[in-house]
Amino acid sequence: MGSPEKKTLVLTGASRGIGHATVKRFSQAGWRVISCSRHPFSDKCPWPTGEADHIQIDLADPDGLGVAVGEIKDRLKAEGGQLNALVNNAAISPKNASGQRLDSMETSMQAWRQVFQVNFFAPIMLARGLFEELKAAQGSIVNVTSIAGMRVHPFAGTAYATSKAALASLTREMAADFGPHNIRVNAIAPGEIDTAILSPGTEKIVETIPLRRLGSPLEVANTIFYLCSEESSYVSGAEVHINGGQHV
Repeated sequence: MGSPEKKTLVLTGASRGIGHATVKRFSQAGWRVISCSRHPFSDKCPWPTGEADHIQIDLADPDGLGVAVGEIKDRLKAEGGQLNALVNNAAISPKNASGQRLDSMETSMQAWRQVFQVNFFAPIMLARGLFEELKAAQGSIVNVTSIAGMRVHPFAGTAYATSKAALASLTREMAADFGPHNIRVNAIAPGEIDTAILSPGTEKIVETIPLRRLGSPLEVANTIFYLCSEESSYVSGAEVHINGGQHV
């Protein structure tokens, strides 16, 4: 990993699934993890200094997000104001009253705005707010998109899918804008990952995936870790598909 100094990660959506696995992967490698979630810190996912380095924040609230950025910057002063990695993992995908996906005709404007605030605007607001800290560390940003951003998905709603497609495009723009400051920006696009939020009927999708299985949260976390490490020092502007070949 190069530098012997302790590295720091800021991660949104750390309370379950991919976020949970990412926290554990980075913690095991000796990184400090500052987690951000709308949920309180959970003792079901303990890691060193976890509770002390957890910030409870609703990313759907732009004003609250600004306050959280200030708190993160204060906490980073202990590391000389440096941030090695920012992982924008948090996302929401509202359903209708029957628990089914919301299509483009039934999604309310309120839902559109909330989804885009969390899934699209929060990542760029955090990246811009923490720009100086990322620049100081020549850090890395990883945006978590989705296979739903590339094709109509039977379970992911329209607002979620289009926000992820927009985030993929934003990743390329950010790579061009942040690159001259030695900050790399990439995205990962997970497919069907074995987490608690899988929808009934996913087994039918698995039958069509070339590898014929679900992915694990650890497999996703390992890819995120790679993109935040010196092993990927010349990788920027990429969107890595983690879906067992589902996108082909």
